[in-house]
Amino acid sequence: MALTLFSRRPAPAPAPAPVEPEPWFETGETWTPEGVTVVERYWTQVHAVVLVYTAAQGYRHTVACLGCHFRTSANRRAGYDWLQLEDAAAAANEHASSCRAVPRDIPARPDDDTVREQLRTWVTAFRNRGADEQIHLESLDLLRLTIQRTNDWIEATLQQLAVDQPEILRTQTSEHSDRVSYYARRLPQG
Repeated sequence: MALTLFSRRPAPAPAPAPVEPEPWFETGETWTPEGVTVVERYWTQVHAVVLVYTAAQGYRHTVACLGCHFRTSANRRAGYDWLQLEDAAAAANEHASSCRAVPRDIPARPDDDTVREQLRTWVTAFRNRGADEQIHLESLDLLRLTIQRTNDWIEATLQQLAVDQPEILRTQTSEHSDRVSYYARRLPQG
């Protein structure tokens, strides 16, 4: 009888629930915005991410830091207005080695109306008093992380803008292919 009293053991205490750490905000190590292909990523000194990305061309690359506001897509030393992958990698590495900006939150994807207004403003900025100015979609490469849209969406929006506001933008279809060119209308004289 004495053995039964001493052989009982208390029920084990329940295991404490595992403590889940607070999730880190996204700093860009896996983020791929809509409309671009991220080719390379570089870490800055304080772990912000510098992206090397391309839109649809594959040979035109853009560098953007997700810590500071550094962006570039032109190689002035070589005399052309785009970066090849080697040039973009060198620019990204050079910037990453000197940037001390703290990582920022990933830009939220804006709603369609906001992007339409940004595109209208962008087209309006091309207008001048001389002649209609041709607009190339590649000129939007620096804004790709802000607008986060595909080329198809952008082209459809520009075509709709040409219909809605023909005094600002016109389109022209090539005689030899189905390629559509966009022209910002010249400003009225006066």
